[in-house]
Amino acid sequence: MSLTELSDTPTPEESTPAELPTRRTSPLGALLVRLHFYAGILVAPFLVVAALTGLAYTVAPQLDGALYGDQLTVAARGDRPLPLADQIAAARAAHPTGAIATVQPGDGDRTTRVAFSLPELGEKVHTVYVDPDTAEVRGQLTTWFGSTPATTWLDDLHRNLHLGVVGRHYSELAASWLWVLALGGLLLWWRRCRASRSAARHLFVPNLSTGRGVRRTRGWHATTGVWLVVGLLFLSVTGLTWSRYAGANFGAGLDALDARSPEISTSLTAVPAESGGGHHHGDAPAEGVVDPAAFDRVLAAARTAGLSGPVEMTPAQEPGTAWTVTQIDNTWPVAKDRVAVDPTSATITARSDFGDWPLLAKLSGLGTQAHMGVLFGPVNQILLAALALGLLCVVVWGYRMWWQRRPTRVDRRALVGVPPARGGVRRLPRWAVLLGAAVTVAVGWALPLFGLSLLAFLAVDVVAGVVSRRRRPGAMPVSPAPAGS
Repeated sequence: MSLTELSDTPTPEESTPAELPTRRTSPLGALLVRLHFYAGILVAPFLVVAALTGLAYTVAPQLDGALYGDQLTVAARGDRPLPLADQIAAARAAHPTGAIATVQPGDGDRTTRVAFSLPELGEKVHTVYVDPDTAEVRGQLTTWFGSTPATTWLDDLHRNLHLGVVGRHYSELAASWLWVLALGGLLLWWRRCRASRSAARHLFVPNLSTGRGVRRTRGWHATTGVWLVVGLLFLSVTGLTWSRYAGANFGAGLDALDARSPEISTSLTAVPAESGGGHHHGDAPAEGVVDPAAFDRVLAAARTAGLSGPVEMTPAQEPGTAWTVTQIDNTWPVAKDRVAVDPTSATITARSDFGDWPLLAKLSGLGTQAHMGVLFGPVNQILLAALALGLLCVVVWGYRMWWQRRPTRVDRRALVGVPPARGGVRRLPRWAVLLGAAVTVAVGWALPLFGLSLLAFLAVDVVAGVVSRRRRPGAMPVSPAPAGS
């Protein structure tokens, strides 16, 4: 939920003078209203951008199918696909340069995907798509962690607006305030509904009998926010986990709690070399050239170990290390077990099962997949699209309330509504002020962009208070009051 006051504070159409605290509003309510108002007005543009770009990302799988269907899938599959060695040899013939980074054997109607790394590509790779039954090369794309160019473009648009590191600040700011606006709006609407038995039934359903104007708009704004609040909290939390600053703090917390997904050992130093071999098991040949036949041995060992469904195979990157095979089924129930395999003897040297991960690591991984719209397939996409559209409606209704609350008298006419009444902090008990300050500092440390933007909001509030007092007829010069006071 976002934008504009949803409390007991009367509106201008109810003839309450601006900037004057009302006795009907509690100190905490007045403070929440003012915070909700300023945060909504100033953060809402970032939320709109995040919602629009997120909405576009929800159709990424369908867009991939439309643009790259011939490369990603095959129309019919036989019972006996060709050996991986033949498929990889075909991919190598089509892409002679680069080292093999990963191989995803064809599964179901998926083509086999052979990724080649090149220094000039950085994190990206060239992926060659091969028909598993005929070894026909179906095409080549530049991919990023398995994502097609279209999905990568939409992902960058949502994360950073294609502005790099600087652009990541917008999405982190939106995620940092989304939970504050959602919970604050829910609390304010609950207080309003609690104050009237007749209004309590409209906690989830807008009251359409109030006629037109700000009350009806507020009903749509608030009740829609109530329906969305759980989803918005989820988007906020999961979005922060991989943000720049808050995400780093989250990662540090996982490290402190030893709650990261466990690493799998790929060491083969304890495995004796074959007689007359002259090199360690799993040695990576010069210039990243790998024997294609080794992929068949490694895949067979992984299947025997119980790794079913789509998997990704990663050859040894250094001499004396094992290959890894990882399940990559991200739909529920997910399959993310991993094994390390000696490519020479085809023996399992280490194993890491998703079921053994720490709880926080599991929740973080599942949350990421749900945020990306893949955990529950098309249902996940529909839910995310509904959340994005709902958030856009809430923001639009919030701004509409701001306009509807504008003074319309000839001597007080304005383009937008006046800020909510001041006086919240000044009327709070001292212990509440101290406790609130401590909590705010702690949250601001964990979410740095939230803390910095909150200081900016306080500065805006102070300036607004000074300007308001100077414009008031007969006002005496006073020193600036603290924000919200």
